[in-house]
Amino acid sequence: MAQPVVGFVGLDEVSLELAASLVQSGYSVQAFETSSQLMDDFSKLGGNMCANLMETKQGVSALVTLISHVDQINDLFYGDEGVVKGLSKDVVLIVHSTILPAHIQRLEKSIIDQIESIVDIYPLKSVSEVSNGKIMIISSGQPESTTRAQPFLSAMGEKVFFFEGEIGAGSKSKMVIELLEGIHFVASLEAMSLGVQAGIHPWIVYDIVSNAAGNSWVFKNYLSDLLKGNQSTPHLLGAFNQNLGIVLEMAKSLIFPLPLLTIAHQQILAGLSHSMKDEDATLLKAWEELSGVNVNDAANANVYNPEELAIHLSTKSKIAKRIGFIGLGAMGFGMATHLLKSNFTVLGYDVYKPTLSRFENEGGIGGSSPAEVSKDVDVMVVMVTNEYQAESVLYGDNGAVAALPAGATIILSSTVSPAFVSQLERRLQNEQKNLKLVDAPVSGGVKRAADGTLTIMASGADEALEHAGLVLSALSEKLYIINGGCGAGSGVKMVNQLLAGVHIASAAEAMAFGARLGLNTRLLFDVITNSAGTSWMFENRGPHMVESDYTPLSALDIFVKDLGIVSRESSSRRVPLHVSNVAHQLFVSGSAAGWGRIDDSAVVKVYETLTGVKVEGKPRALSKESVLRSLPPEWPMDPIEDIISLTQKSLKTLVALDDDPTGTQTVHDIDVLTEWSIESLIEQFRKRPKCFFILTNSRSLSSEKASALIKEICSNLSAAAKTVDNTDYTVVLRGDSTLRGHFPEEADAAVSVLGPVDAWIICPFFLQGGRYTIGDIHYVADSDRLIPAGETEFAKDASFGYKSSNLREWVEEKTGGRIPANSVKSISIQLLRKGGPEAVCERLCSLEKGSTCVVNAASERDMAVFAAGMIKAELKGKSFLCRTAASFVSTRVGIIPKAPLMPSDLMVSKERVGGLIVVGSYVPKTTKQVDELLLQRGHALKRIEVSVDKISMKSIEEREEVINQAADIADVYLRSGKDTLVMTSRQLVVGKTAAESLEINFKVSSALVEIVRRITTRPRYILAKGGITSSDLATKALEAKRAKVVGQALAGVPLWQLGPESRHPGVPYIVFPGNVGDSSAVAEVVKHWAHPGRLSTKEILHNAEKGGYAVGAFNVYNLEGVEAVVAAAEEQRSPAILQIHPSAFKQGGAPLVACCISAAEQASVPITVHFDHGSSKQELLEILELGFDSIMADGSHLSFKENIAYTKYLSVLAHSRNLIIEAELGRLSGTEDDLTVEDYEARLTDVNQAHEFIDATGIDALAVCIGNVHGKYPASGPNLRLDLLKDIYALTSGKGVHLVLHGASGLPKDIIEECIKRGVRKFNVNTEVRKAYMESLAGSSTQKDLVHIMSSAKEAMKAVVAEKMHLFGSAGKA
Repeated sequence: MAQPVVGFVGLDEVSLELAASLVQSGYSVQAFETSSQLMDDFSKLGGNMCANLMETKQGVSALVTLISHVDQINDLFYGDEGVVKGLSKDVVLIVHSTILPAHIQRLEKSIIDQIESIVDIYPLKSVSEVSNGKIMIISSGQPESTTRAQPFLSAMGEKVFFFEGEIGAGSKSKMVIELLEGIHFVASLEAMSLGVQAGIHPWIVYDIVSNAAGNSWVFKNYLSDLLKGNQSTPHLLGAFNQNLGIVLEMAKSLIFPLPLLTIAHQQILAGLSHSMKDEDATLLKAWEELSGVNVNDAANANVYNPEELAIHLSTKSKIAKRIGFIGLGAMGFGMATHLLKSNFTVLGYDVYKPTLSRFENEGGIGGSSPAEVSKDVDVMVVMVTNEYQAESVLYGDNGAVAALPAGATIILSSTVSPAFVSQLERRLQNEQKNLKLVDAPVSGGVKRAADGTLTIMASGADEALEHAGLVLSALSEKLYIINGGCGAGSGVKMVNQLLAGVHIASAAEAMAFGARLGLNTRLLFDVITNSAGTSWMFENRGPHMVESDYTPLSALDIFVKDLGIVSRESSSRRVPLHVSNVAHQLFVSGSAAGWGRIDDSAVVKVYETLTGVKVEGKPRALSKESVLRSLPPEWPMDPIEDIISLTQKSLKTLVALDDDPTGTQTVHDIDVLTEWSIESLIEQFRKRPKCFFILTNSRSLSSEKASALIKEICSNLSAAAKTVDNTDYTVVLRGDSTLRGHFPEEADAAVSVLGPVDAWIICPFFLQGGRYTIGDIHYVADSDRLIPAGETEFAKDASFGYKSSNLREWVEEKTGGRIPANSVKSISIQLLRKGGPEAVCERLCSLEKGSTCVVNAASERDMAVFAAGMIKAELKGKSFLCRTAASFVSTRVGIIPKAPLMPSDLMVSKERVGGLIVVGSYVPKTTKQVDELLLQRGHALKRIEVSVDKISMKSIEEREEVINQAADIADVYLRSGKDTLVMTSRQLVVGKTAAESLEINFKVSSALVEIVRRITTRPRYILAKGGITSSDLATKALEAKRAKVVGQALAGVPLWQLGPESRHPGVPYIVFPGNVGDSSAVAEVVKHWAHPGRLSTKEILHNAEKGGYAVGAFNVYNLEGVEAVVAAAEEQRSPAILQIHPSAFKQGGAPLVACCISAAEQASVPITVHFDHGSSKQELLEILELGFDSIMADGSHLSFKENIAYTKYLSVLAHSRNLIIEAELGRLSGTEDDLTVEDYEARLTDVNQAHEFIDATGIDALAVCIGNVHGKYPASGPNLRLDLLKDIYALTSGKGVHLVLHGASGLPKDIIEECIKRGVRKFNVNTEVRKAYMESLAGSSTQKDLVHIMSSAKEAMKAVVAEKMHLFGSAGKA
């Protein structure tokens, strides 16, 4: 394979290093440069010299063009022999320049039609400890351009920082770095001047600050040369002046304030002016002219070693047993408790009582005042905030000084001014108690205070130091003894704080300016930490600014105080400190704005408030619609058919190792295995499936156990595949679409067994869950917004939390830096949508062995394009290990989506037993979904809440009691047909560590498993909410070893049918992920899967009309009658109507109605409750409130017009309550329940009247009189007018009114059949059922127990009812 060629147009010293790196990486390099010396050097590196620019361009894949000045652009690019002329469009053009961004951007716009890929670069030497002296490259360009340039740039530099977007980031970054260098340089000189004026030797200041929080790269690397007199003043100041002038001009054009840089630039200008008068003067001499401080002479004076003095002190230290400690704040508490651990007796005082209680709990002795903790102590440590507080605790009411014993030593560790310390020492001497003072300010932070690893700068009289020596040694890792007496230690601390404060303020100015320049501040932070612009404070406080996290680790007001000390001392000592005082004013501004109590890094908010920029480097929430609309059009051809074809060619089975069951969210008709024995895998491979899942549930395990599990499964897969002829497979690690899980541990484990692959593929796109990856940033959709994943609740997961939303940075974060973000490759949406599968294949084939590549996608088509390209690459011999969400799996094997399944699709809609809903997931989304479920479906659900505290934190006995109670109650609810929600309490209980949190999760999950295991009722369906919950229930509670994914219950919600070996074979199992759906998603699924409930009487009659049969309405009077009808209906699978006559209601009342309604609700077949022959308006008004499904308004005893008025009135009321109404036209003779209508009163239904009656009343059913009678028919038999019935049916069928025939008892089969043919859909049955009941009672004299009498009566009635159901044709119709 031919070496890729990179051309260089123009060379400099840095270009030579870039070229050398390319040659070492196997590239062929050629160059054109007018300097013969540079060309000779280039040739020695192995480069090929070209005679002209045209020759340099020949055959190149990338062309690096050096632009030193803006005037070169026209000649280099636009002439007849310019760079662009004749250059292939697919060559990557790399512009090496730091000219102003506007010039580079204009260049890009002018040639973008001729060159597709353009990036700019700014190479510089890294100063970080890891990469010190090695080339790092800052580059920018459009995503597709940076992707194509990445291989070349990675070969050129140790580190590459890509800013995606418009080019010019290199020049912008350089300006920000130079801003910091300039400010740090002047601040270093100011600090040194103040230290000298305070009597501190310059080299002592240098040595201590170089190892403290005030250090910067400029301080450490420039100051040593300055103190030695090695710097060339005009050259250094001239370079600073020119560079900072450019930065200030840019800021001016952007209308952006740079107060620190402005004052630093003025100082540099003044120094440059002085140096011009004396070209031989050193830079220090020039500075001395400005500051009036002779640093040079001080630097040449004899110097001592403060650490050696500390070692010497330790040999002479006096024993101190009792220590008083005043001030138990964040630092003081750590220091005091560390002294306790070091076997000192410590008496502590603090104004905040809860802190004092904590101190006592740690073993300290609390005191109620400074005086109380000062009695009988050898050493008193004062660690309060400021001079005012120090004065108060020492000399105020109940102050320490009056109570201290003679000869005691005070260690003052507060940051105060040297003048205050000197004055305090004099006052103590005047006490005539031989009280001694050690000036010992500290540095290092809260953690170092607690660990006893502080840096302490101590000064004082020898006797005082000897008495305090053991305490100082116990608290410090670095102890410096500063000569010069009390105040010298505070002098060093003051100098350190000057630099620390300026460095925080300059970090704020730099990051805000970078944000204004449009740079990604998170990436800018990484750039600066590797550059000469870095400082200890920048690296420590910069992340706070980028994260916008101002949790007060050190309050902003502390620097108002500390730089205030610097300002006062500079004034009293007559040392001009311009930069330091401006920094002080910035902190004062922050405090005035109300930010004094939050973190000192909040000084950046001063710039944000003034300018409107946001330094926060987190990706921001975006408008989903706007983002998706801004993307290029999708690839025009759907590759799914190609994928199916290519999959068949590859003959590989895709095995998805699913870390929880939710990975089956997008597939259907695929097997899931919950165990992975070699035998089971052999059986599965023999089926020749295109895909199957193995449920590992590894997300519920520790990292070590998850890795071991993956190795075991991969080993078994390998063994099983070897047993089955012609079997090949590829493994996908299906993980969470919100980036939780064991990465990279599982990938490492898989590769350790399966062998190395060409690349790891990271692809968390999942459309149904609203997960999009755009510009390498992974988003979670929330309504109409796209939230960066790192900003969601999922990123705060106790076990798998993360910060990065950019997937390249996420890989670096999760691998602990093993895979740097700049080495991670990506497949962009632009490549997917413009290049299609072939471009994907080419990109994947070009990846270096062992690469990691992230996949962007915003649609299913994007996913399909990637899958097709990946399969093509595999067919060319490439191998990949994919860590993906659910969408990839279905696309990869060519599964075409189908609509969500309903209960009717699985033939479970008619089952009357309840469904079981189990919720264990704790993500906030689940809690919202549960709240909405209860809001929407609470009326139809039975809820059992399981206390997480009791099942995870209490005794085994309490845990068992909770589990047994929940299982018993759930059984009752399910058997009664109620959908039952078993949920854990919503208060999240977490451990102190990730391991403890996993253990709590295990206890909760195992309790839910036990509850479900102990439920004996087979549910209609099971819904498990949460990945771990659904996995454990399937495998442990339900004992499923395999299941079939039949589809989805909702988009993104898998629906399984459990295998034959499980406890409930074939039961639908809804695997509802914790992170899927909006707040109403669970409620929607439960609503779909809830039993449809009782059909209305209207629906029962409508079904009878469609089916050509009739339904029996059976009069009931008591419990036995109700049970007889329901039992017969369930046995015959027939609908039925329980009918109550007014006479029965008079005896049984509302309890009889409630009994009927309850029986109907519990029945497994459609049953409704009907009130018959309501002839009293007042009675029917009462009946309407009792829960009947239908009523009969019987106005047959009234005149026609009165009947219409009566029926219409009741029809309106009934319909308003969704009840159907039956009426009678004509009048039946005979007796029913002691109500008799004589023959002369009876009359047949008139068809013409029926027409008017129906239109006027709006009834739903009409009871007809066609010669039928209540009670027994005469001996001659019934004489029904079937011709009249036919005419009535012709009328009513067109009006949607159903016909009812009263008096069906005693009608022979042939007449019943003829009536059904002529439209009768409801037969009222009473006499024969009553007769069976009465005869049963008459024959019960031999039975001794009432329950036997009831049983016999019920069976007798049931037989009659069942016979009628067959006669009416309704048997088997439910």
